[in-house]
Amino acid sequence: MSDFSHIVTPACLIDKAKLAHNAKRLQTVCEAQNIKLRAHVKTLKSVEAAALYAPLPSPITVSTLAEARYFAEAGYKDILYAVGLTPNKYEAVNGLMERGVDITVIIDSLAAAESLTSHSRRFIGPLNVLVEIDVDNHRAGIAADSEQLLKIVTQLNTDNNIVFRGVMTHAGASYGCFKNADRVSMAKQECAGVMAAAAILGQAGIECHTISVGSTPTALAGCEHFGATEIRAGVYATFDLVMADLGVCQRQDIALTVLTSVIGLQHDKNRVIVDAGWMALSRDKGNNLHGYGLVADREGNVLDGWYVSQTNQEHGIIRHKEGKPIPADKFAYGSLLRILPNHACATAGQFRHYQVTEDNCTVSETWKSADGW
Repeated sequence: MSDFSHIVTPACLIDKAKLAHNAKRLQTVCEAQNIKLRAHVKTLKSVEAAALYAPLPSPITVSTLAEARYFAEAGYKDILYAVGLTPNKYEAVNGLMERGVDITVIIDSLAAAESLTSHSRRFIGPLNVLVEIDVDNHRAGIAADSEQLLKIVTQLNTDNNIVFRGVMTHAGASYGCFKNADRVSMAKQECAGVMAAAAILGQAGIECHTISVGSTPTALAGCEHFGATEIRAGVYATFDLVMADLGVCQRQDIALTVLTSVIGLQHDKNRVIVDAGWMALSRDKGNNLHGYGLVADREGNVLDGWYVSQTNQEHGIIRHKEGKPIPADKFAYGSLLRILPNHACATAGQFRHYQVTEDNCTVSETWKSADGW
């Protein structure tokens, strides 16, 4: 074990007990509704972390093919690559299939379907495909009632080496739902959208074996996910300030913080300088409520009003929201602070290792993470 004071900062600190508690929360929801949980491992791209929220042989979701390879090497076989597939990734997908991975990919256009079928012989075996449905006009996907839907699936079904499995969606607009009633409404909208797509295909005699939904706010909205066969979510494992601001969790549930050191005090400018800049915290400002993150003491207790107001590459600038003077006892030179992140996925992605604590004062483990694309 190593005391926090021996850790080179900035460091990504994971509270193992909080991580396990958060993981159990969504597992309980899925078990109660008899829905498969396909955790998104992009938040903490770590096999050791996944052992808590997606233990083998759980199905998982990834956002990069590098993640897919990393988790495949650890024994994960049922992997959904949840970013629209392009031809320059076909060989990488085939490489995963050669390793025995049952990989599923997603598309949302006829052009993508035509490309897959025209290059289908590049894959050593049948490739599973989901069509992404746009349920909230937020990001990728096609509308459930788009005339393109049936054309896409029909095209996929012209080739025996391409297997249409069903439909999926991500209710990204739920990140703007600050009331639980709105999150419940969005969860119902999410399920209704993919079910509408499945019904249209069903009328044409095409079955959807997989109906995949997911976002942390809708997954934890406290409602039934009617029709869904699986739930995908990721940030629920650590949570972050965005989730706390929405009311999905409390600040004390956040399992990821950035450990940082005070490197300078500028009393004339009423600000504190730390060694965690945007290279550690990311540029993500979340809901624009807390700058680049809230400041906590060494033990993780939030210091009321103190936040990271500005970042440079390796420097973070801390100020008080009301312009209060710097208290010397809290920000002494060399002292350790912790920053609560706006978006845990973006912050965790800045680090190649995670420092794990079980007692909130020492590091007991160091976990590696996947890197690149």
